[in-house]
Amino acid sequence: MSVDTATVRRIAGLARIAVSDAEAEAMVPELNNILGWIEQLGEVDTSGVTPMTAVIANTLRLRDDVVTDGDVRDAVLANAPQAEHGFFAVPKVIE
Repeated sequence: MSVDTATVRRIAGLARIAVSDAEAEAMVPELNNILGWIEQLGEVDTSGVTPMTAVIANTLRLRDDVVTDGDVRDAVLANAPQAEHGFFAVPKVIE
């Protein structure tokens, strides 16, 4: 793919960036070089490379999910200023 001055102006317009004619002319070879590098990356054979999420292999240290403080609702609600039907009651803030 090749970039010309009209394409640079169109991209600048879409990005809402003010670009002068001299700046647009200077960007044409730079963008063409970047697209050349991308084409080179497309030629690399990655069929034997497994996808990875990080450079360093990390494993999460997980613990067993065990309920340790369950079934103490009444004790927790005893500290509440106001409780209704087994829940904290809070004042209405939207009228």
